[in-house]
Amino acid sequence: MPAKPEPDIEEITENFAFFDDWEDRFSYLIDLGKKLPEMPDALVDEPHRVHGCQSSVWLHLGEQDAAVDLLAKSDAHIVNGLIAVLRGMYQARPLAEVPGIDAEAKLGELGLAEHLSPTRRNGVSAMVKRIRQLAEAHQGA
Repeated sequence: MPAKPEPDIEEITENFAFFDDWEDRFSYLIDLGKKLPEMPDALVDEPHRVHGCQSSVWLHLGEQDAAVDLLAKSDAHIVNGLIAVLRGMYQARPLAEVPGIDAEAKLGELGLAEHLSPTRRNGVSAMVKRIRQLAEAHQGA
């Protein structure tokens, strides 16, 4: 049986709504993070590091058929879950759509904005900013 595809943001949103409390939602986030695709060790270096995050985060945005191919990892379980949510928003989307994706609003819809510490919110903002910068660089190349 083939592996189940990663959830997109719509599926993540539906699953989030299924849970009654935040402990279950955070457990779901951590589970999503455990299922992230492996990021090659060669990409876990300073050029791929996202600055502005409380935890260590490395992010690589590749391109496949003019669409986003996002790899990222963190040393923190909850951050890996947040990365999985961002992958759900951006993965396989056309690069030209990246600037129009309002990740912060979507995180707000999920209720994450008010349940994350200010430093975690800043880290998510830093990841979103980096994704946008890399997508813009790919389009200009």
